Amino acid sequence: MLRILQFLYRIRAFILFVFLEVAAVSMIVSNNSPQGAAFFNSSNSLIGSLLKQQADVVQFFSLAEANEALTNENAEALQKLLLFQAKPDSIAFPLDSSFVSTFELRGARVIGNSLRFSQNYLTLNKGSKDGIKPGMGIFNPAGLVGRVKSVSKNYAVAFSLLNTGLMVSSKIKSTDVYGSIRWDGKNSSEAKLLFVPRHVKVQEGDTIVTSGFNAVFPEGIQIGIISNVGPDEKDPNYLNLTVGLSTDFSKVSYVYVIENTQFNELDSLYRQSEIVNEY
Repeated sequence: MLRILQFLYRIRAFILFVFLEVAAVSMIVSNNSPQGAAFFNSSNSLIGSLLKQQADVVQFFSLAEANEALTNENAEALQKLLLFQAKPDSIAFPLDSSFVSTFELRGARVIGNSLRFSQNYLTLNKGSKDGIKPGMGIFNPAGLVGRVKSVSKNYAVAFSLLNTGLMVSSKIKSTDVYGSIRWDGKNSSEAKLLFVPRHVKVQEGDTIVTSGFNAVFPEGIQIGIISNVGPDEKDPNYLNLTVGLSTDFSKVSYVYVIENTQFNELDSLYRQSEIVNEY
């Protein structure tokens, strides 16, 4: 306390000068209308500018919360869209209620993401308490992202599509020719479409989407665009197709986690039948 008083005593002349300046400006402003108007206009402009900067800073730090809320709202909207797009088993009979919608969506934020390994993973800020379960699929507005591997109460770890151990049943959208998407561990913006017979007519620019032939992803989720077509040197029966991924994995931040409510039943059936289910 003594040091503070000593410091104030040393700058007493400066404090007196500031006090007199403030008093002089106050007297001029209060007793002269033109100067008063100019002062208040300038002060309002300055204060307005400072308040705007403060609001911009507050808004910036609240973007994460706003984006997460928007993701959850979009998940609900997409859930309703899936309901309307559900396909009946036969056009001759009404759709059975058990097939109305087998998929449920939840929003999540990516809080961890690796790109430099052959087996990359994502970490989500949602876990078992939010309904996230192992095996659930992950995508964002751009396209396919990955699949949940394991969960804790508050978090989930997922296979990224940039993982050489993950294979997804896919198809060429324009022709309905089926194949499997797998990352070859090289370019993080490209993957390979496997098992497409060489007699199939494929063109660069063809769109690749999920086939719906598995228990994880519904049909039609964007995966990418074919960027290169050539023969497979290892197996002449198939084509060597390179797919430019629609998802930029260096910018993945908010995602949708999709659950097939009939996953356990289908997966159990595949295991009993000794069928390899491509996720």
